[in-house]
Amino acid sequence: MPELPEVETTRQGLLPHVVGKRIRDVIVRNAALRWPVPADLSRRLRGEQVVAIRRRGKYLLFDCREGHLLVHLGMSGRLTLVPDNLPPRPHDHVDVRFEGSRTLRLTDPRRFGAMLWVRGPAERHALLKGLGLEPLEAGFTGAAMHAKARGRRAPVKHFLMDARVVTGVGNIYASEALHRAGIDPRRSAGRISRARWDRLAASVRSTLERAIAAGGTTLRDFASAEGRPGYFQQEASVYGREGLPCRTCGAAIRALRQGQRSTFYCPSCQR
Repeated sequence: MPELPEVETTRQGLLPHVVGKRIRDVIVRNAALRWPVPADLSRRLRGEQVVAIRRRGKYLLFDCREGHLLVHLGMSGRLTLVPDNLPPRPHDHVDVRFEGSRTLRLTDPRRFGAMLWVRGPAERHALLKGLGLEPLEAGFTGAAMHAKARGRRAPVKHFLMDARVVTGVGNIYASEALHRAGIDPRRSAGRISRARWDRLAASVRSTLERAIAAGGTTLRDFASAEGRPGYFQQEASVYGREGLPCRTCGAAIRALRQGQRSTFYCPSCQR
């Protein structure tokens, strides 16, 4: 699933090509996504100008004059810029055609994504209003996380991945951040000291920033807006490295299942 670094990589790649451009047309080939594409999306977007592109967690917001285009990439989606005359493939569900000769194409093989039109303040939309702290913003601190974790018995990895607590930290980056902070993923969130939360908050932020710099992670389908894969998986410390030596201490990396997800950790470094 595209996580925060992949979504942010997509946003940054689109900025110079989309912001300030007017939308000529929208072609919807398959509206049956997780949240159906509105039947009037083409009418609402035709002639609109994109004035900014923002990210909220794993959601993208294309701010227009009269509203916002809300996009989620689901489990396997991606947005790419393609020439107008490039024929669509089977999973290319929506084209947003801009002035000039570029088209923004939504590809989503599993159809768990979304492309919706929002009038009024986007933050009040049902998909956004319950989201937690943004891990790359100033409000994401050890103190804030320590306060949210008070009395919580859930494993810290689950807690980090709860979008109501902190938004955008998925499975790969939670495992990596916990390793960098030296914290066992099974430890209860409420039993982590304030000092260790300070270290973990810093590790989450630095892990995400490193992943963005590497263009995100490509395990199956992800590609940037320009069609390039991400390379963060090549520098991962624990994720996908079961049985291999820890890059810090040399102990064999272990894997376990937590909430239907694979967790990777070092039994020596993480306590």
